[in-house]
Amino acid sequence: MTTVRPVRGAAVVPESVSTAASLLDPSFLRLIDGLQESVWLVCARSHTVVAVNTASRALLGLEARDLIGTQIESLATTPEDALFWMDAAIGRREPLHSDTMMRHADGRMLWVSRRISHVPQPQGHGLWLVAMRDQTQQRHHDEERETLLAELRATLESTADGILVTDLAGRIRSFNQRLASLWGLPEDLLNERNDDAVQAWMRRSVVDGQAYAVRLTAIQESPLLHTSDNIKLIDGRVLERVSLPQWSRGRPIGRVYSFRDLSEKLAAHQRIEELSHNDMLTGLPNRRALLERVDYAQAMARREASPFALLNVDLDRFKQINDTLGHSYGDRVIKEVALRLKESLREVDTVARLDGDEFALLIHQADARGAEHAARRVQEAMSRPFSFDTLSFTVTCSIGIALFPGDGASADDLLASAERAMHWVKESGRSAFRFHQPRKDVDLLSRMRLDHAMRRALQEHEFRLHFQPQIAVESGALIGAEALIRWRDPHRGDVPPSEFIPVAEESGFIVAIGQWVLHQAVAQAADWLKKGLRVPIAVNVSALQFQQPQFVDTVAQALRAAQLPPELLELELTESVLLRDADEALHRMQALSELGLQLAIDDFGTGYSSLGYLKRFPIQRLKVDRSFVKGLPGDASDKGIVNAIVQMGRALNLQVIAEGVETDAQLAFLGECGCHEYQGFLCAPALDPRAFEQRFKPDPVVGTTPAHDDAAGPVDGAKAEGVKPASPVRLVRGA
Repeated sequence: MTTVRPVRGAAVVPESVSTAASLLDPSFLRLIDGLQESVWLVCARSHTVVAVNTASRALLGLEARDLIGTQIESLATTPEDALFWMDAAIGRREPLHSDTMMRHADGRMLWVSRRISHVPQPQGHGLWLVAMRDQTQQRHHDEERETLLAELRATLESTADGILVTDLAGRIRSFNQRLASLWGLPEDLLNERNDDAVQAWMRRSVVDGQAYAVRLTAIQESPLLHTSDNIKLIDGRVLERVSLPQWSRGRPIGRVYSFRDLSEKLAAHQRIEELSHNDMLTGLPNRRALLERVDYAQAMARREASPFALLNVDLDRFKQINDTLGHSYGDRVIKEVALRLKESLREVDTVARLDGDEFALLIHQADARGAEHAARRVQEAMSRPFSFDTLSFTVTCSIGIALFPGDGASADDLLASAERAMHWVKESGRSAFRFHQPRKDVDLLSRMRLDHAMRRALQEHEFRLHFQPQIAVESGALIGAEALIRWRDPHRGDVPPSEFIPVAEESGFIVAIGQWVLHQAVAQAADWLKKGLRVPIAVNVSALQFQQPQFVDTVAQALRAAQLPPELLELELTESVLLRDADEALHRMQALSELGLQLAIDDFGTGYSSLGYLKRFPIQRLKVDRSFVKGLPGDASDKGIVNAIVQMGRALNLQVIAEGVETDAQLAFLGECGCHEYQGFLCAPALDPRAFEQRFKPDPVVGTTPAHDDAAGPVDGAKAEGVKPASPVRLVRGA
């Protein structure tokens, strides 16, 4: 670094400064004073500054008097300067041209470009001309430019895209390492910067090199063109190429290409597309793909006037496989079923998995006969035993068939028709096939409307409860009442339970209805109890309602809310409740029994109950279904069935009640065979709460003694005192 140190006065040298200066040609001094560069003239013998021009004063902020007479070694103290002036002192005259730093008078450091050359003189040892130019600002600009270039390079190298910059002639001006990586460019090509070799390599890397070259030429011949296209490489990868013109000062100067690897993205899209159209477990087309193929089959069928069939195949009792063997075995069965279904059809046909254990078959150019043949081939394929590891078992299926165009005008309609036909097979016993019957569609629409109306009716408080008396056969005393739901719709009028209860059970709305009935019946029994009318209330419970996890808690809460003694509530369960899961049913029935309420089996004799079940369950009453009572006493079969039920109930120490009793003859027969109780029109129909209360007011003399002693158990044939009609029950018929 050169440091300026002002030195006043003449230097102690053999030849004075004034003498050296006097030797200078005035014209020469005027010449250097006109130069824009800073110039010092240094005596070659004494190494002192003998003259400076005006520009040198501005460079360092020093006046001429501060410089003239100063020893040059004190002004230039860098190692380079010291070596140069040492060589000059021994007579060397080689010039020096280099960049160095000097300190301004205010302390700032300046970058200067400095040239030192020898100027011979006619007399003496000559002069050294030191010319300096301030490069500080230029240095700052260069540093800023280098910083920007470094940032640009870092940006290019940081992007995930390969970048290639060319001029208008297509010559490569810049690129990043990502480009080299995407195209697999060799290191030697990168170092050579051979444009033709690089372009040739890229052309050889694509599947269609000729098309690539033609397209590249077209892009280069259109400087303002914006392009985007995909390039498929020989190794299978796909690159997206985006080309944009490069602008400078309002005119195109080149082109920028960006390359992005789309392979993973395209593979992901392809996988998503496959998943959206194919089942993950079996690889078969899914519902979406099937509907698209059915739409295509419809278009072909309309053009060629040829029908086709759609089969819905559902495995029978597949849930047992999952529950017994586990879902891993269930998945293996599904895969095997898919394979068998494919093998049973032609290659032109389609097998699709709709959901779970439900499949669909699209049979092209098939009428009813062709559809039947396909269904039989499927049944034959499924009849073969399934063998996994050491297990061997059989899986059957139910098949519904829909034909185009008769069973639906759209893919959704056809699929729905086939599914309905499959469900009819399920209801009829499974393991068969059936064609769709269009007349059922009206019934389904009606059931949908009825289901909607029921839900609205519960919100609008259109349901109400009636109560049918339950009477002791021998004494005629009131021993209880069965709560029966009634519904008057504003548009339909009175809707019988036989019409809306099956729909509620099918849709699951029976749970909400059952809870409403339970709470209303318990509340009514509690209200009557406060008025002195102690009537045990029987409430029907559906199988679905009974299976709800919180059912026992719901019953307990209803009793607590109404403050009703639990012995005044009886729950009537159907035999289907007992058969679904005997152990779970036993657990819940024991929990209910521990609450203190009564349990009865409703419609006994219509299901498949066994004596083993009856012995295990905490049941207090059997209810003979009205279908067996209707034929009494003339029908011998009904007589035998009713008598057997009564005797079995008595043997198990259970109360037996018959429903649907309408004639004296029926009541007489029940009395003869030992039936304990009955209900039906012979006594009274189901009555609204007020009518029931008026009919069975407590006897003011006897008081509110219950019809039977709940603590001691049901009355068995003995005359019960307490609440009873004012006259024999048979006299109130029709009231």
